[in-house]
Amino acid sequence: MNLFLVTRLPWFRNGHRPLYLAPMAGVTDLVFRRLCKRLGAEVMVTEFVSAEGILRRDDRTRHYTEFDEGQRPVGVQLFGADGPRMGEAARKVIDWKEPDFIDLNFGCPVNKVVAKNGGSSLLRNCPLLEQVASEVVKAVGDQVPVTAKIRIGWDQNQINAVQVSRILEDCGIRVITVHGRTRAQGYSGLANWEVIQEVAETVRVPVVGNGDLASGADVQRRLRETSVAGLMIGRAALGYPWIFREASHYLQTGVHPEPVSDAERWDLMTEHCRMAVAAGLRGAERQVLQSMRSRLMAYSRGLPGGKLVRQRFCTVQSLAEVEDIAAAYLSRRLEIPGRVEEEPALL
Repeated sequence: MNLFLVTRLPWFRNGHRPLYLAPMAGVTDLVFRRLCKRLGAEVMVTEFVSAEGILRRDDRTRHYTEFDEGQRPVGVQLFGADGPRMGEAARKVIDWKEPDFIDLNFGCPVNKVVAKNGGSSLLRNCPLLEQVASEVVKAVGDQVPVTAKIRIGWDQNQINAVQVSRILEDCGIRVITVHGRTRAQGYSGLANWEVIQEVAETVRVPVVGNGDLASGADVQRRLRETSVAGLMIGRAALGYPWIFREASHYLQTGVHPEPVSDAERWDLMTEHCRMAVAAGLRGAERQVLQSMRSRLMAYSRGLPGGKLVRQRFCTVQSLAEVEDIAAAYLSRRLEIPGRVEEEPALL
């Protein structure tokens, strides 16, 4: 077995194929990572962090690098397009937090990132991508592994994930995560797992596959049909973080576990709100609950009567309101079987 994998990337030890929680801006904050870790996510990556913000010692940027010891193994993801500056930022993050790895963002499709020559824009500029990766690896040295996340290409006419992965491997990147869509696709259409597999067959470093993993069956299929070293779950976890527990159960037994109950959904929703308020990551209680509205709406998808619940979540401003909505929903659910939408006095 590769000695580096054993000593510096132990989550791949003995052929284990771990489940990663994908980095998602505005989603995978400190609190959400705690919940996903508890539910079975094995490897964490922070929300992406601006290298320039790190170098300017911007407090708002720096808080994105925070993590709990219990979340390890965890990496801090950086984005930028200036190799030496990226390397300097990586060293500062290591000094502050000692993450298990530094991850480079070469996949973000968002316009404001691409416009600054960051994220997936580097897929169109392989010399610059090579410079950034090489400078960060050189700056970090043997302190921690450097990994990278890419997309399969810029658009359907420029699918170059294999070429990019070879460059990254030659630069010293130790793990490559491939999202199976192009930048032009954004999050539409289907992920191309044939390209992901081609990358896995080409490079010697571990390749982690990402895209369209929404159930335990999806996870099993991709592990069975490809030679990826691990899988990364993103948007499916946004409203259903139980997917990690479900996937683990399915892999062990071949059957889906019992569906998550309404009560368990509400317990997690209210707990997430309480933890977010206690952490104060986005200000005082009112600001935190306003920022949680979209998260609560995502959690409620699949609940009977979810439409009525989401209408209430649109205006929620306090933890007490969330707890009142939960209590009202669960008490009425006990009294009224069937479709809750038909009961106007539900909430």
